[in-house]
Amino acid sequence: MQHTQTISHIQQGSLAHVLRTFTISLLVSFLGTLIGAMFVPKSLVMMFVIIEVVMLIAAFVMRMRGKAISYTFLYVFTAITGVTLYPVIEAYGGILGAQVVSGAFLATTVIFGGLALYAARSKRDFSFLGGFLMAATIGLLVMGLVSMFVNFGSATVLVWSMAGILIFSGWVLYDISQYRQGIHPQEVPMAALNLYLNFINLFIYILKFLVSILGGRD
Repeated sequence: MQHTQTISHIQQGSLAHVLRTFTISLLVSFLGTLIGAMFVPKSLVMMFVIIEVVMLIAAFVMRMRGKAISYTFLYVFTAITGVTLYPVIEAYGGILGAQVVSGAFLATTVIFGGLALYAARSKRDFSFLGGFLMAATIGLLVMGLVSMFVNFGSATVLVWSMAGILIFSGWVLYDISQYRQGIHPQEVPMAALNLYLNFINLFIYILKFLVSILGGRD
């Protein structure tokens, strides 16, 4: 009995460590957004986007090879994404207004927090979602690439954004349910990165959803 309690304590501690690291990542990203707003000219944003994509691909390759990323990698990446997020938030702010964008961030926090709490305390196994979520995420990426060349109507953006909200909500359930079983300390940065990407993408798709119903075309 005591051995079981010790294992449970270690597992909860691992999840708590992941969530703390994720929270720090959000704060670092927020600082990156402030830096982007005050110091980074728009002409240099594309350079940060390229670095962001390269780092994301590197993290994906390392994950496929079973290698861990460092805390330095995590915080540098989240700072860079903060810089690249500023023009996106500014654009949505111009369409929706600052108050609506702030409300979207609050809604993202509430949804993410509620799902994470449910997945952490629930005894349900959400691992069955993994294959579907991966395929659906690839579909979202394809839609994103197509949208660079095709101007979708508000109805299409509405469906696309709702799908994105559901998919990344599913990722929150899936990832938290995986981490509640306990993970190796070296895997914490990668786990926090997964949660960070879930949060940011959920936020972006909530903004897309609001634009589709309040701001005409995205």
